[in-house]
Amino acid sequence: MLMELFVKLPRHTGGAYKKWTSFSTLSDTQLIRRHCLMHRVSAYSPYLHPSASTTMPNNHEEDNMSAATSNGQKHSLSNALELGLCKRPTTQDPLVHHGCHFGHAVHTFCNVQTLITNGLLMMGEHADQDLESTTALERKEYTVFRELLRMVPGLEMRLMQSSEEEVIVISDLIQKGANGARADDTKGMKSVVIDWITPKGQTLNPHIPRNVKSGRGFNHERTGALLCPAGLDWANSDVKMKLVSGQIQVAGDQWPIFLYANYTYDPEDPWNGLLQSGILVSAFKHIFTSPSSVDQEPKATQSGNAQIHRMWLVTKASIAYIATQARFALSSAQVFSRTDLVTDSEHFYTSIIELLDEKDEKDEVDQLLIWWNRQVFPLYSKTEWLPSKNSALARIRLKRTEYKEQSAAALTD
Repeated sequence: MLMELFVKLPRHTGGAYKKWTSFSTLSDTQLIRRHCLMHRVSAYSPYLHPSASTTMPNNHEEDNMSAATSNGQKHSLSNALELGLCKRPTTQDPLVHHGCHFGHAVHTFCNVQTLITNGLLMMGEHADQDLESTTALERKEYTVFRELLRMVPGLEMRLMQSSEEEVIVISDLIQKGANGARADDTKGMKSVVIDWITPKGQTLNPHIPRNVKSGRGFNHERTGALLCPAGLDWANSDVKMKLVSGQIQVAGDQWPIFLYANYTYDPEDPWNGLLQSGILVSAFKHIFTSPSSVDQEPKATQSGNAQIHRMWLVTKASIAYIATQARFALSSAQVFSRTDLVTDSEHFYTSIIELLDEKDEKDEVDQLLIWWNRQVFPLYSKTEWLPSKNSALARIRLKRTEYKEQSAAALTD
């Protein structure tokens, strides 16, 4: 028995419909996944990238996987295969909950549906092989995909048993969680960042309203000094004028001075104090523990997003995430968008991730992660604790060692 399957090709291939004819021994899902393999696109590609737009008031529902067209309408970019409508995601679904943490700690600028589709294909292609034949981007995506499977209990089995429509629903739920959390964080940090940058016992002059962003960025002395790229001197009137006027366009990989401890940059030792500023620590506590923990010493019993999601260690992506949120909060931009060339948020985020993933920087990155874990997780310790001498535990281990040595000696006799 023959069957026909019409699949719409991705928009970059012309959007035409292609007819598949195959024996019924192949399921719809297998056919569609074969089609995806032929027309694979990146989960990070412009074609399938989330817009990550967050309008500053109460509209994080607008922060979804869509791209704005010139007339203001939006078309879904995540559905490379248009399989009809799927059920509306609900906030009660556990996948939304996991999606929040995925965006916080694994990857915030990601098309989950494409990530899952490509990840399943790579699992099939490289089940018993290494990934040396794949590109660096594919390996990076696959690593993110495997981390998603690890952090969501039962997700791998659920995906393997799901139809294509069900995979889309699963992806949308995770995406909803990531987008919603990002929007909530953007809204929350908009006001509290003013408290963090105001010297104790003083006020900012001119005053910065907590819910207005137009007076921030290079339009204000305090936020301008913090956002000034490391290596440039905000005190230099010519530099300041060009930053304010926009003559100097700051790219995402031109990191602001506020990323550095004490807002001090040493060009001879650019790692010194990088990603260790007080603003970043406050932002991390605000998002991952609780807003009330910002001005407190970390407590072992403190609850928050990190504890809820059983996060006991800081991740590289979580550092990049809070840096991106803090940078946007200090800026004058009204909408959090990856396509905004002024804030260049996606480029900023990925440039930090790329540095922290560099093999040649491993020693510095390891030390940075140790520093972060000590700042925010009170039970973290890199110290190896040895049992006290003459304790019961020490005696048990000593006797076990003696027993093993005696057994080994008996076997050789």
